[in-house]
Amino acid sequence: MASDTISISLAEHPFRGELTVPGDKSISHRVAILGGLAHGTTRVHNFLCSADCLNTLRAMQQLGAAVSPIEQSGDFSITGTGMCPIPPSTDIDCGNSGTGMRLLAGVLGALPFGSRLVGDESLSRRPMRRVMTPLEQMGACIHACGQNPGCAPLEITGGNLRPIHYVLPVASAQVKSSIMLAGLFADGETCVEQPIVTRDHTERLLRHFGVPCQQSEDRLSIAVHGRVHLQARDIDVPSDFSSAAFWVVAASLVPGSELMLRGVGLNPTRTALLEVLRRMGAQVEIEDLRGECEPMGDIRVRYAPQMRGTEILPEEIPNLIDEVPILAVAAACARGDTSIRHAAELRVKESDRISAVVHNLRAMGGQVREYDDGMVITGVPSLVGTTLDSFTDHRIAMSFLVAGMRAAGRTTLLRCGNIETSYPGFELHLQQLIR
Repeated sequence: MASDTISISLAEHPFRGELTVPGDKSISHRVAILGGLAHGTTRVHNFLCSADCLNTLRAMQQLGAAVSPIEQSGDFSITGTGMCPIPPSTDIDCGNSGTGMRLLAGVLGALPFGSRLVGDESLSRRPMRRVMTPLEQMGACIHACGQNPGCAPLEITGGNLRPIHYVLPVASAQVKSSIMLAGLFADGETCVEQPIVTRDHTERLLRHFGVPCQQSEDRLSIAVHGRVHLQARDIDVPSDFSSAAFWVVAASLVPGSELMLRGVGLNPTRTALLEVLRRMGAQVEIEDLRGECEPMGDIRVRYAPQMRGTEILPEEIPNLIDEVPILAVAAACARGDTSIRHAAELRVKESDRISAVVHNLRAMGGQVREYDDGMVITGVPSLVGTTLDSFTDHRIAMSFLVAGMRAAGRTTLLRCGNIETSYPGFELHLQQLIR
């Protein structure tokens, strides 16, 4: 378990060697759900044993899936319900996971019984109306009964869904996936149109489990037919790109570093950060590209002494939204300006990530201008170590521990326990690299 308070000093030694980060969070959520719905037994390798993903796996157990003991490697077997989940006897606790809650809402909205999704204080502040609207159009009855409008807990009564053609007002892989999961139970074709291409893990996994998933040539329209046979099939979860991103940036910033990250997921809808970092002058190479359902490979990254600012394009934002905090750290250490706009979604993550990043960069001597939908960062010659709040946000905590590697003095992050929601073992990997 991650410490609640973690400190780090300027990295005096380069990073050398290799590292394997834990399994992909987004894929693990989806594997738990689809494996729990499928006919037969799915053997899973390298599942992310984080608090968030384990909550989703427990949710599928509450709905009738059988799960073998999970090995330390993240290997286990899950025997699905054959598309016939049972009513849960208690509330389903999603913990801190917006992904888990939104995807499970799609499944529960299709089932002929009542259920209740709850979460922690942070999750109970995050908006659910964006997923409630299409599910209600399909026929589900969902009541958001939290203290804030449109927020959890969600009370759901589902069943007898009708297919819809839904145009996403804002690009969202979570909403797209929730609709598609609900569509598996509806009679007829359910179609989702997205304004730009978003993460396609759900589409890839549906095909892996034997479900046809049609896409338009431009990949903006995705359709599934309901009443399908979801067949169990073994799956190897790649290492999480978003977790690897912290070390890609760290090795780029610490003089003399050369680091190999093994078996990282390289789905092209997730790797926009690599293109941005290359524009900024990072030295990043992909080796041994492999994988069936999901592409994976090894990432070699070397210290980049002349990083420079860049403008993040609007179409790049959805596919690097989770990496914006660590990208902001890279920008603070680069020459010139880096503009990150069209990212208002960051206001309603585990924290207000725009406000959190701006606050912490300024506390470290960074130069940053805040906007409603993002920020513009001007690089500085040196950051200054100080005590910072993580705002109980795992990505803020990890990003500013990386910032501490380039800061004069000592950097201390408070309220870091939530790192476990996405990256169990982060603190150990940090100690290995800086010793």
